This record gives sequence, C-alpha cells and structure tokens, in this order.
Amino acid sequence: MSLLHDTRPVEGRRGVITAVIAGNVEELAEIKNITANIAKNKSSYRVMGDPADRHKSAGWAGTGSFTYHWVTSRWQKMLIDYAKTGIDVYFTMVITNDDPGSSAGRNSVKLGQCNIDGGDIAMLDIDTDMLEGSCDYTFSEVDNMEAFNALFPAA
Repeated sequence: MSLLHDTRPVEGRRGVITAVIAGNVEELAEIKNITANIAKNKSSYRVMGDPADRHKSAGWAGTGSFTYHWVTSRWQKMLIDYAKTGIDVYFTMVITNDDPGSSAGRNSVKLGQCNIDGGDIAMLDIDTDMLEGSCDYTFSEVDNMEAFNALFPAA
C-alpha cells in the first residue's frame, strides 16, 4: 500500500508569483492568495436507444481570483486607466509552488492573456488592522511549465 509521506505536502506560503505587465517583469509579493481554474464548456447530445444524455467537451474558460495586501496601486491603476481611456491591460502570470521541504518539488503554471474583471479601487475600514483588496480575472492561455515530481515514483 502506498502512503503519502510527511515530506510530500506543499506549504502554501512557499512560492512566488511573477508577472509581465506592460513589458515589465514584476514579482507580485503583495498577493496573499491566488487561484486559477479551468472550466470545460460541454455540449450535451443524445443517442438513439440510450436514455442518458452524453457530453462532449467543446472548449474551456479560464478564471481566477486573488486577494492582496492593500500596499500597491497596481490593480486600482489598471481599472481606473481602463475607466478613463477604454484601453485594457492584458498580462502574463507565472505561479510557482516551491517548498524546499517538500519531496513534491516545484510546480509552475503560466497564465497568458490575463485580464482583471474588476476590483477594489478605494477603501477604508476602522475595524481592520490590515486592509486587503481582491480581484477576479480571466485568462485564455495556459501552460504547465514545471510539474511536481511523480507522487509514487516507479521502483
């Protein structure tokens, strides 16, 4: 029986997010959590003699969200510039898990044509010690640049 060893789990704080925004490579150290998801678009169809609906994949949509420490105007500026000029910003992000204490190794996913859907542009909160903003985004390109090591390597 194969067991998950204590050295395998990946610590969530160990990693880095880099982006290319307007030609500049930037580390997004202000981001405290991020997710990226792919939802497959499926079409259903029926076959004579079978009462079950069948499904065929017909494309995909990439979406995600992140929460960040309210210490930069980067995201607000993108939204305000769009509101004022109608010119949208598309960028690339690379999200890397890199826990040196994990036998899983590194994992890097590149998201291209990222575009924020909206987000916070101003805030104050007397009940909060540290302000946080959030954004939802979409992406239409994806690549697994570096994969985790095999879970149970062949002997």
